[in-house]
Amino acid sequence: MTTLQRPPTGTRPGVRPGVVGRAGLYAVLLANAAVVAVFFVQAGFASNALIVLGRLTGLYGALLMAFQLLLVARLPWFDRRIGMDRLTLLHRWTGFSVLWLLLAHAVFITFGYARSSALDPVNQLVDLAETTEGVLRAIVALAVIIVVGAVSARWARRRLAYETWHFIHLYTYVAVVLAFTHQVAAGTTFTSSSVAKTYWSAVWGGALAAVFAGRLVLPLWRNLRHRFRVTAVVPENDDVVSVYVTGRDLGRLPARAGQFFLWRFLTKDRWWQANPFSLSAAPDGRTLRLTAKRAGDGSAALRHLKVGTRVFAEGPYGAFTTLHRTRPDAVLIAGGVGVTPVRALLEELHGHAVVIYRVATDQDAVLHGELRELVLAKGAELHLVTGPPVPDRLAPGELARLVPDITGRDVYLCGPPPMMNAVLGSLRELGVPKPQVHFERFSLAG
Repeated sequence: MTTLQRPPTGTRPGVRPGVVGRAGLYAVLLANAAVVAVFFVQAGFASNALIVLGRLTGLYGALLMAFQLLLVARLPWFDRRIGMDRLTLLHRWTGFSVLWLLLAHAVFITFGYARSSALDPVNQLVDLAETTEGVLRAIVALAVIIVVGAVSARWARRRLAYETWHFIHLYTYVAVVLAFTHQVAAGTTFTSSSVAKTYWSAVWGGALAAVFAGRLVLPLWRNLRHRFRVTAVVPENDDVVSVYVTGRDLGRLPARAGQFFLWRFLTKDRWWQANPFSLSAAPDGRTLRLTAKRAGDGSAALRHLKVGTRVFAEGPYGAFTTLHRTRPDAVLIAGGVGVTPVRALLEELHGHAVVIYRVATDQDAVLHGELRELVLAKGAELHLVTGPPVPDRLAPGELARLVPDITGRDVYLCGPPPMMNAVLGSLRELGVPKPQVHFERFSLAG
């Protein structure tokens, strides 16, 4: 079904929220890197170049550890502009940088002091652990970071359940405390300057406060305020179910179409498990709706929820919203159950929209009836593309046929990873500018 009525369109400001968010993050990091350099120089240089390098790599490794805490704090300002998936990716690569910097710190310091003494590196390390305050704590912290880094490598991460990986990852906070106490006790930069020590305490205190506020205080406050509970459970087909959630004063919950929550349904067997599900309808101040496909025990159990079940919801999260629009018109491309945030976005979008829904068969088209009603009401277009994954039904030629002016539109994309990767490749071939392409992958960190 295709309709061609075009409502009036507007324009968007030129400054992109994602650019502002990333600029804010990098400004925080670079400003603190400059301050650390000043304090490092003021403390003076050791005569041994290896020790100098060891102290410098230790300082910047620890600064990146504090930056990592900021990345996983889930602060709303950064999350809405950058997105949890991109913050998670940055957290991942920052983590490996921390690992290599701290390994370099240990090697440089050990060999540097060994050069100044009659000891070999192994005995020098033992001597430092026995005689210098905080060194043993630093060794334990480094060992923890190595273990966390190993289980975060792709080959290990794929073999571990999320809950197992998450439990191991929590030990990073132990490493953070041990590393901080080691530095303020033994670091020349901080033992020689009370101002530097105060600054360093403020940096780490601020980072930990951000985690405490974003991961604990804000979710607790929102749930106490809104008191979420299940009001209806509606099967959409044999594998997909919609859950309606209401609460108090939902009009003040800063949720937008396209965002997701971490939903924890407080039943006897599932209260401990949180799952990320997108909103499948634009928030209206009265009800939140999620729609999920059965893919594991957590999503399968949704069908058996009882009306009145209490809900603990963390969020809203995500940058897959109209906040990032750059063009008056849009293309919404969905695959499978990835239609849920796309359907919500369609409600909120202004301007002409083309919806492309990719499924294997007509029976797999979840919420297709709602989409038809919405495109009719909004004067949009809907294309249901069916068939097996191969050949690719959303190759560059097909996308150009369905949307001839695609390079002049914003493109919102959500679906299974293989489909998303294929469509992103098609968009690159068609020359769609990168700032006009909006997508988000579910990623949890920390």
